Amino acid sequence: MKSNSNSNQIFDARIIGTFFLFAFLAYGFGRPFFESTNNPVKYLGVLLIVANSVMVLFIGILLRKTLNLYNPLVGNIYLFTRIFEALALLTIFLSRSVSGNPGYVLAMLVLGIGSIPMCLTLLKYKIVPSWLGIWGVMGYAVFAFGYFTELFGKAWSMYLLGLGGFWEVAFAIWLIVRSSNNVKTITT
Repeated sequence: MKSNSNSNQIFDARIIGTFFLFAFLAYGFGRPFFESTNNPVKYLGVLLIVANSVMVLFIGILLRKTLNLYNPLVGNIYLFTRIFEALALLTIFLSRSVSGNPGYVLAMLVLGIGSIPMCLTLLKYKIVPSWLGIWGVMGYAVFAFGYFTELFGKAWSMYLLGLGGFWEVAFAIWLIVRSSNNVKTITT
Protein backbone atom coordinates (compact mmCIF):
# COMPACT_ATOMS: atom_id res chain seq x y z
CA MET A 1 0.00 0.00 0.00
CA LYS A 2 2.93 2.35 0.48
CA SER A 3 4.64 3.95 -2.47
CA ASN A 4 8.28 4.92 -2.82
CA SER A 5 7.48 8.43 -1.64
CA ASN A 6 5.98 7.09 1.62
CA SER A 7 2.53 8.39 0.72
CA ASN A 8 -0.53 6.18 0.81
CA GLN A 9 -2.38 5.55 -2.40
CA ILE A 10 -5.98 5.59 -3.45
CA PHE A 11 -7.12 2.60 -5.46
CA ASP A 12 -8.63 3.49 -8.86
CA ALA A 13 -7.67 7.14 -8.27
CA ARG A 14 -7.90 8.28 -11.88
CA ILE A 15 -11.31 6.67 -12.32
CA ILE A 16 -12.61 8.23 -9.09
CA GLY A 17 -11.22 11.63 -10.07
CA THR A 18 -12.82 11.38 -13.50
CA PHE A 19 -16.16 10.40 -11.97
CA PHE A 20 -15.98 13.38 -9.58
CA LEU A 21 -15.45 15.76 -12.51
CA PHE A 22 -18.03 14.17 -14.79
CA ALA A 23 -20.63 13.97 -12.00
CA PHE A 24 -20.05 17.65 -11.25
CA LEU A 25 -20.56 18.52 -14.93
CA ALA A 26 -23.49 16.14 -15.44
CA TYR A 27 -25.47 17.61 -12.56
CA GLY A 28 -24.36 21.16 -13.33
CA PHE A 29 -25.77 20.93 -16.85
CA GLY A 30 -28.52 18.43 -16.06
CA ARG A 31 -30.32 20.56 -13.49
CA PRO A 32 -31.02 23.59 -15.71
CA PHE A 33 -31.81 21.32 -18.65
CA PHE A 34 -34.28 19.37 -16.50
CA GLU A 35 -36.03 22.60 -15.48
CA SER A 36 -36.45 23.59 -19.14
CA THR A 37 -39.89 23.68 -20.72
CA ASN A 38 -38.47 22.30 -23.97
CA ASN A 39 -39.07 18.52 -23.85
CA PRO A 40 -35.93 17.35 -25.73
CA VAL A 41 -33.79 19.56 -23.48
CA LYS A 42 -35.69 18.34 -20.41
CA TYR A 43 -35.01 14.70 -21.40
CA LEU A 44 -31.33 15.48 -21.81
CA GLY A 45 -31.45 16.91 -18.28
CA VAL A 46 -33.03 13.68 -17.04
CA LEU A 47 -30.25 11.63 -18.66
CA LEU A 48 -27.56 13.84 -17.14
CA ILE A 49 -29.07 13.68 -13.64
CA VAL A 50 -29.34 9.88 -13.90
CA ALA A 51 -25.72 9.76 -15.12
CA ASN A 52 -24.72 11.89 -12.12
CA SER A 53 -26.47 9.46 -9.76
CA VAL A 54 -24.70 6.48 -11.34
CA MET A 55 -21.32 8.22 -11.10
CA VAL A 56 -21.72 9.24 -7.44
CA LEU A 57 -22.71 5.66 -6.66
CA PHE A 58 -19.50 4.39 -8.28
CA ILE A 59 -17.45 7.04 -6.46
CA GLY A 60 -18.73 5.57 -3.20
CA ILE A 61 -18.06 1.99 -4.28
CA LEU A 62 -14.56 2.70 -5.56
CA LEU A 63 -13.41 5.01 -2.75
CA ARG A 64 -14.70 2.52 -0.19
CA LYS A 65 -11.94 0.10 -1.29
CA THR A 66 -9.30 2.49 0.00
CA LEU A 67 -11.20 3.71 3.05
CA ASN A 68 -11.85 0.14 4.23
CA LEU A 69 -8.10 -0.43 4.54
CA TYR A 70 -7.90 2.30 7.18
CA ASN A 71 -11.35 2.39 8.77
CA PRO A 72 -14.08 0.02 7.53
CA LEU A 73 -16.79 1.99 9.35
CA VAL A 74 -15.83 5.15 7.47
CA GLY A 75 -15.76 3.18 4.22
CA ASN A 76 -19.30 1.96 4.86
CA ILE A 77 -20.52 5.40 5.95
CA TYR A 78 -19.14 6.93 2.77
CA LEU A 79 -20.68 4.22 0.59
CA PHE A 80 -24.05 4.72 2.32
CA THR A 81 -23.69 8.48 1.84
CA ARG A 82 -23.21 8.07 -1.89
CA ILE A 83 -26.03 5.51 -2.21
CA PHE A 84 -28.37 7.87 -0.36
CA GLU A 85 -27.26 10.81 -2.50
CA ALA A 86 -27.82 8.87 -5.73
CA LEU A 87 -31.28 7.70 -4.73
CA ALA A 88 -32.39 10.99 -3.19
CA LEU A 89 -31.36 12.93 -6.30
CA LEU A 90 -33.58 10.66 -8.35
CA THR A 91 -36.59 11.88 -6.32
CA ILE A 92 -36.28 15.09 -8.30
CA PHE A 93 -38.18 13.34 -11.07
CA LEU A 94 -41.16 12.74 -8.78
CA SER A 95 -41.58 16.43 -8.00
CA ARG A 96 -40.57 17.48 -11.54
CA SER A 97 -38.46 20.28 -10.11
CA VAL A 98 -35.17 20.72 -8.33
CA SER A 99 -36.04 23.98 -6.62
CA GLY A 100 -37.44 23.32 -3.16
CA ASN A 101 -37.14 19.56 -3.59
CA PRO A 102 -36.67 17.94 -0.17
CA GLY A 103 -34.90 14.97 -1.78
CA TYR A 104 -32.24 17.27 -3.18
CA VAL A 105 -31.78 19.06 0.15
CA LEU A 106 -31.51 15.77 2.05
CA ALA A 107 -29.11 14.35 -0.57
CA MET A 108 -26.79 17.32 -0.15
CA LEU A 109 -27.08 17.35 3.65
CA VAL A 110 -26.21 13.65 3.87
CA LEU A 111 -23.39 14.12 1.35
CA GLY A 112 -21.90 16.91 3.47
CA ILE A 113 -22.18 15.04 6.77
CA GLY A 114 -21.10 11.66 5.37
CA SER A 115 -18.07 13.08 3.56
CA ILE A 116 -16.52 14.61 6.69
CA PRO A 117 -15.35 11.23 8.11
CA MET A 118 -13.97 10.34 4.67
CA CYS A 119 -11.91 13.55 4.58
CA LEU A 120 -10.75 13.02 8.18
CA THR A 121 -9.57 9.52 7.27
CA LEU A 122 -7.75 10.80 4.18
CA LEU A 123 -6.11 13.43 6.40
CA LYS A 124 -5.30 11.17 9.38
CA TYR A 125 -3.56 8.52 7.30
CA LYS A 126 -1.85 11.08 5.04
CA ILE A 127 -3.57 9.71 1.97
CA VAL A 128 -3.91 13.28 0.70
CA PRO A 129 -1.82 16.37 1.47
CA SER A 130 -2.81 18.07 4.74
CA TRP A 131 -4.11 21.17 2.98
CA LEU A 132 -6.45 19.05 0.85
CA GLY A 133 -7.72 17.01 3.81
CA ILE A 134 -8.36 20.09 5.96
CA TRP A 135 -10.04 21.87 3.06
CA GLY A 136 -12.33 18.84 2.57
CA VAL A 137 -13.34 18.69 6.24
CA MET A 138 -14.04 22.42 6.39
CA GLY A 139 -15.70 22.51 2.98
CA TYR A 140 -18.10 19.68 3.72
CA ALA A 141 -18.89 21.03 7.21
CA VAL A 142 -19.85 24.42 5.77
CA PHE A 143 -21.66 22.68 2.89
CA ALA A 144 -23.68 20.53 5.32
CA PHE A 145 -24.52 23.52 7.51
CA GLY A 146 -25.84 25.36 4.48
CA TYR A 147 -28.21 22.53 3.62
CA PHE A 148 -29.14 22.06 7.28
CA THR A 149 -30.42 25.65 7.29
CA GLU A 150 -32.62 24.76 4.30
CA LEU A 151 -34.58 22.41 6.58
CA PHE A 152 -35.61 25.48 8.58
CA GLY A 153 -36.55 27.63 5.61
CA LYS A 154 -33.28 29.58 5.41
CA ALA A 155 -31.94 29.56 1.86
CA TRP A 156 -28.26 29.81 2.85
CA SER A 157 -26.97 26.74 1.07
CA MET A 158 -26.32 28.65 -2.13
CA TYR A 159 -23.87 30.87 -0.28
CA LEU A 160 -22.15 28.04 1.59
CA LEU A 161 -21.60 25.37 -1.05
CA GLY A 162 -18.58 26.88 -2.81
CA LEU A 163 -15.88 25.64 -0.45
CA GLY A 164 -17.08 22.02 -0.65
CA GLY A 165 -17.84 22.20 -4.37
CA PHE A 166 -14.42 23.57 -5.24
CA TRP A 167 -12.85 20.91 -3.00
CA GLU A 168 -14.49 18.19 -5.09
CA VAL A 169 -12.99 19.67 -8.26
CA ALA A 170 -9.55 20.12 -6.64
CA PHE A 171 -9.65 16.58 -5.18
CA ALA A 172 -10.62 15.17 -8.58
CA ILE A 173 -7.77 16.96 -10.32
CA TRP A 174 -5.36 15.90 -7.57
CA LEU A 175 -6.47 12.28 -7.96
CA ILE A 176 -5.98 12.35 -11.71
CA VAL A 177 -2.69 14.25 -11.81
CA ARG A 178 -0.89 13.23 -8.64
CA SER A 179 -1.97 9.63 -8.60
CA SER A 180 -1.32 8.91 -12.26
CA ASN A 181 2.20 7.71 -11.45
CA ASN A 182 1.28 5.24 -8.76
CA VAL A 183 -2.33 4.12 -9.16
CA LYS A 184 -3.16 0.68 -7.86
CA THR A 185 -6.10 -1.40 -8.97
CA ILE A 186 -7.68 -4.02 -6.79
CA THR A 187 -9.02 -7.05 -8.62
CA THR A 188 -11.74 -8.94 -6.85
